[in-house]
Amino acid sequence: MAVSGGSDNGAKQLAQDFVQFALDAGVLRFGEFKIKSGRISPYFFNAGLFDDGAKLARLAGFYAERLIASGLEFDMVFGPAYKGIPLGATVAVELARRGCNVPFAYNRKEAKAHGEGGSLVGAPLRGRVLIVDDVMSAGTAVRESIAIIEAAGATPHAVAIALDRQEKATENGADVDYSAVQYVRNQLGLQVTAIATLDDLLQYLTGRADHTLDAHREGVLAYRERYGAT
Repeated sequence: MAVSGGSDNGAKQLAQDFVQFALDAGVLRFGEFKIKSGRISPYFFNAGLFDDGAKLARLAGFYAERLIASGLEFDMVFGPAYKGIPLGATVAVELARRGCNVPFAYNRKEAKAHGEGGSLVGAPLRGRVLIVDDVMSAGTAVRESIAIIEAAGATPHAVAIALDRQEKATENGADVDYSAVQYVRNQLGLQVTAIATLDDLLQYLTGRADHTLDAHREGVLAYRERYGAT
């Protein structure tokens, strides 16, 4: 499937609208949060809190809009267990609603020994596969998805995520100079598209007229200064 590209201004506005949506939904929060890397982050994005039909439908709309704006080409959607399963399914539904009907599949964490068996559910993996997930922290889920897709004889082609934190990844407990997204793009050779980035979040915090989030902006800026990937 090929989707038509959109304007840069449209993508930027989409990112700002998404940040507002994530805040309104309680998915994006400010404070002190220990994240997977062990760092104390001044913000946290928990896609599991897109927890009703209306939120999931709107979230899928953001993914679809971003994919359309990117001009990305792919043949099917894959949702890695567990958060990627509902994300991939709802994105496939939204793409079909917009006239781009593509197959969808997902994996189980544990292979099923009865019935149809195996660890894959849905359409057979084939062609150029788009992986849909929420946030890429270390690229682990992507590497696991790549192995599954290649084992099935398909091509891992691209990844769509909700938020690119744009921060240094860690290897063996130490910071490295690249982010997980940069690693997936440059080392694994997959295209990555995100609805919004840390830069978009900072733009949102900076552009507010009421200044109610200024204290959080300073915390996010300091965090990026320390951990931001170049």
